[in-house]
Amino acid sequence: MGSQGGFGQSKEFLDLIKSIGEARSKAEEDRIVIREIETLKRRISEPDIPKRKMKEYIIRLLYVEMLGHDASFGYIHAVKMTHDDNLPSKRTGYLAVTLFLNDDHDLIILIVNTIQKDLKSDNYLVVCAALNAVCRLINDETIPAVLPLVVDLLSHSKEAVRKKAVMALHSFHRKSPSSVSHLISNFRKRLCDNDPGVMGATLCPLFDLVNADPTPYKDLVVSFVSILKQVAEHRLPKSYDYHQMPAPFVQIKLLKILALLGSGDKLASEHMYTVIGDVIRKGDSSSNIGNAILYESIRCVSSIYPNAKLLEAAADVIAKFLKSDSHNLKYMGIDALGRLIKLSPLIAEQHQLAVIDCLEDPDDTLKRKTFELLYKMTKSSNVEVIVDRMIDYMISISDDHYKTYIASRCVELAEQFAPSNHWFIQTMNKVFEHAGDLVNIKVAHNLMRLIAEGFGEDDDTTYSQLRSSAVESYLRIIGEPKLPSVFLQVICWVLGEYGTADGKHSASYITGKLCDMAEAYSNDETVKAYAITALTKIYSFEIAAGRKVDMLSECQSLVEELLASHSTDLQQRAYELQSVIGLDARAVEAILPHDASCEDIEVDKNISFLNDYVQKAIERGAMPYISENERSGMVNMSNFSSQDQQESGQHGLRFEAYEVPKPPVPSKVTPVSLSSVTDLVPVSESLYARETHHITSVGVASDTGSSGLKLKLDGVQKKWGKPTYSSPASSSNSTSQNPVNGVTKVDVATTVNSKVRDSYDSRKQQNEIDPEKQKLAASLFGGSTKPERRTSASSKVSKASAGAADRPQDSKAAIVPNKTSGEKTNQQPPPQDLLDLGEPTVTVAPPTVDPFQQLEGLLDASISSTVSPSVGAVSNAPDIMSLYTGSTSSEQRGAGGYIPVTGDNLNLLSELSSAAAVRGTTGETNAAPLSLSVKGANAKDSLEKDAKVRQMGVTPTSQNPNLFRDLLG
Repeated sequence: MGSQGGFGQSKEFLDLIKSIGEARSKAEEDRIVIREIETLKRRISEPDIPKRKMKEYIIRLLYVEMLGHDASFGYIHAVKMTHDDNLPSKRTGYLAVTLFLNDDHDLIILIVNTIQKDLKSDNYLVVCAALNAVCRLINDETIPAVLPLVVDLLSHSKEAVRKKAVMALHSFHRKSPSSVSHLISNFRKRLCDNDPGVMGATLCPLFDLVNADPTPYKDLVVSFVSILKQVAEHRLPKSYDYHQMPAPFVQIKLLKILALLGSGDKLASEHMYTVIGDVIRKGDSSSNIGNAILYESIRCVSSIYPNAKLLEAAADVIAKFLKSDSHNLKYMGIDALGRLIKLSPLIAEQHQLAVIDCLEDPDDTLKRKTFELLYKMTKSSNVEVIVDRMIDYMISISDDHYKTYIASRCVELAEQFAPSNHWFIQTMNKVFEHAGDLVNIKVAHNLMRLIAEGFGEDDDTTYSQLRSSAVESYLRIIGEPKLPSVFLQVICWVLGEYGTADGKHSASYITGKLCDMAEAYSNDETVKAYAITALTKIYSFEIAAGRKVDMLSECQSLVEELLASHSTDLQQRAYELQSVIGLDARAVEAILPHDASCEDIEVDKNISFLNDYVQKAIERGAMPYISENERSGMVNMSNFSSQDQQESGQHGLRFEAYEVPKPPVPSKVTPVSLSSVTDLVPVSESLYARETHHITSVGVASDTGSSGLKLKLDGVQKKWGKPTYSSPASSSNSTSQNPVNGVTKVDVATTVNSKVRDSYDSRKQQNEIDPEKQKLAASLFGGSTKPERRTSASSKVSKASAGAADRPQDSKAAIVPNKTSGEKTNQQPPPQDLLDLGEPTVTVAPPTVDPFQQLEGLLDASISSTVSPSVGAVSNAPDIMSLYTGSTSSEQRGAGGYIPVTGDNLNLLSELSSAAAVRGTTGETNAAPLSLSVKGANAKDSLEKDAKVRQMGVTPTSQNPNLFRDLLG
């Protein structure tokens, strides 16, 4: 049909598509597209082009853009096509602009008016096309222009329009949450729409809202459970089935929402147990979409408050995944097992041989996921096997990013669960040797500190054995080529501190090794710096012990080289070495004491040892030291800043009525403290007597004249509203008290143990299992000890090595707390006013119920009151999907089909209202209308006035009503 023009395209357009598909190279394709661009530029600028031709040119422009070339010369023609009255041309124009433009493009402003007009169209296809453009092109600045129209379309007669209106409102919430925060209740209302498509579209914005804060939506748990139950029971029409699964994407979204709402909430989770069990039982593992629902069910089970039966059902599903031949299903099984192992560690032991098979699988992605599972189940009894496996895998890969990740995991596990000091040192050596400079420098510092401090043992023999083991291992490694710089730094430090401590190796042997290392890595200044410092320590320890120091020739040449180095750091270290060698034993021992690398250094900040010298110098006539504050001239700056903050906090616009003036009471005028910023000028008493009348208004007492000081007011500019020079009254300091938040109550749940089942591949016989795999599985899953994570790096290894292998531990299941957050009342004082000419503003606490929220809906004559029932039990929940009565009887399936809405059922809209509250667990629902307070005779005018007041940022008070009457007319 296409070759014969059945779709209305010209032969030229079809030849273009054919030539692009037959292009043998990118260069040939680019030549075809560039030639097409030149043709379109010439033809699209011709006058009086027929609409059919222009529509084809726009589609050809889309192909040009899709192939990566610039078609911006035709954007304006696509914008013009959106103004066309012809429906196919208009829809083509909207399709083009949504693909051509983004929400920040300059041409967006040209189509806003067109979108506004099309949203009011009588043709619902035009409205749908405009809503598609709204979702893609409307930005933060243009949302207010179309928001009222989109809200009106939520009640459109066509379900397609309502669905796209929900999507548009969702896009507004993602781009600018503040612009639609007052319209969140519309999502609750659309959840009970008659059309399942509208309900499914509403789940997306509700998921975002629940993900941000699940607490306000706890009342919707019963509703979500009811929807999921009816979907699982095939209550929806056949058109929503996919591979014989009823509305699978709706089920997945509902399971995600329930997982968020039931996390740590025992009461909410109890409503979900039955329906989640039904979903798992009815899940079909023969199709990908069925496996997706089962996997999402396992994620939901691992998130909500744990239930033993659900954990058992989830373990059976995981067994099916792991027995599959598909790598994708095995990956899902390993991931699901990692989620459930936190709740019940015994589940992993059921599938130990399957985990070993995944660990040896050639699929690299599956192997990495298995290592993550082993990391979660590591404990003191199996840490050696797991870390050795991780190191072997780290050696075999070339991906630096993942090699860094594996190295960090190995270091973490070794520090937490090390069974012995020797194993820890050997493991860290392997990590440094094979991971190289990818290891974090902090790991090297922790290793040096742990070797110096030990691992928690109090026996000096254990200390010496640990350090001797480290020295021996480093002397063996030092001869290998291409060692990482970080590892060389650790080696130099350990050899310098403990190379000669046990007496097995002479100082000349250790110094020779260090000089060879510095020569082999001559380009690395950091390694040379560590090496020269290690030489200094060794020679210092020899001098302090009273032994003669014979510096090797290669060490002398190294020192001479560093004395002339361009690096000032290396020069200083070499000069320090020369100076230390020339000192006596007592001085050297005081400078570099043996085995004191981790001792705290006391710093005398006051330099008290110079007190005698300073005192003698002052007695000889020297000037005393001036304090640092006086030298920097910052003596009173803190006072100035505090005074400025106090004055600025007292100025603001006030609305209280003026106070009645009080009669002056004759009293003695107290002297006023002069501001520190005012210059003080000494004057004679005669001059002061003649000018007293100029400064009496400032409030200076007459007795200040005796001191010879007066205010210098020359050049001082008087400003309107500026307070006098007198200090502010202490009574102006007022404080406002904030309400105390509610107390959050946390209930600790009981432990949940999973039933151990033998579920791994019953097809394998015992004689077919490899003995090596059995041995490896026994080493990984041998005990039921739950690993204990520790935080401190030094205490982690010390506690693990101090009898971790011989300390019995009982298996523990995870404890999931049930957190019931209390009500929080956050009352904020009104905003600070900018022009306050008098006393401080009296803070009035706002009412607990927002009057504007009470008045919400008065402009809509259809809404007269708000009903807020509480949430009942699952058995009493209304049948939400029964409202979907749009389908014929032939489309209805299941035992009950759609349940019609009768007077016995609760009003669904009232059940989903935001004011729903849980009243116990008996399942009773009580609905009480919320009375609305109306201001004035006309509610609409009153609401508009209050809206104006809100826009001005003013909190109305009852102390000065005349002011508001003047402002608002």
